[in-house]
This record gives sequence, structure tokens and C-alpha cells, in this order.
Amino acid sequence: MFVLELSYTAPLEAVDAVLPDHVAWLDELYGQGVFLASGRKEPRDGGVIIAVSGDRARIEEVTAGDPFVRAGVCAYRVTEFVATKTAPALEPYRETLA
Repeated sequence: MFVLELSYTAPLEAVDAVLPDHVAWLDELYGQGVFLASGRKEPRDGGVIIAVSGDRARIEEVTAGDPFVRAGVCAYRVTEFVATKTAPALEPYRETLA
């Protein structure tokens, strides 16, 4: 599981100009089962996405394809973690330590 932290690198006007493309990109990845939750940070200086994938390389590919990244309005910080405890709805993503 991954926590993807977005930090805006441009004024909100530039971010908002790309927002419809970013939302379409989010919808596509929700449809693929890669994203579990997402939203804006408060204050509005970026966002957070909870994602699942078999490997970090795939997540790096995903983040590079974000229209925000392609437009140069945000940067990502990717944190991988082992979800050993989850809410019942996320049980399929629960992992055990080796």
C-alpha cells in the first residue's frame, strides 16, 4: 500500500486549470482498483491519495502520468507501507509481516 502526497508547485490558478484532467485521471485509476481514497489537503497546498499496487515501480509510473505532474503544477512524495491492520472493508489489502 502507498500514501501518495501531492505538493503544489504552482499557484492555485494553474492547478485549477488542470483539475478536470486530474479528476479524469483519478477516475480511471479508481476504475482500475489502484486508488482507494483521495482528497485535498487542508490548507489547500496539495493532496493525498491512498493507493495499492504490486510494486513501487508501477506507482512511480502512475504518478508520472498525473496531468498535474505533466503540467508541472505538483510534485509527489511516495511512501510505501505494509498495511498489517485495516478496516474490514480494506481486508483484501491487509498484509502480514514476513
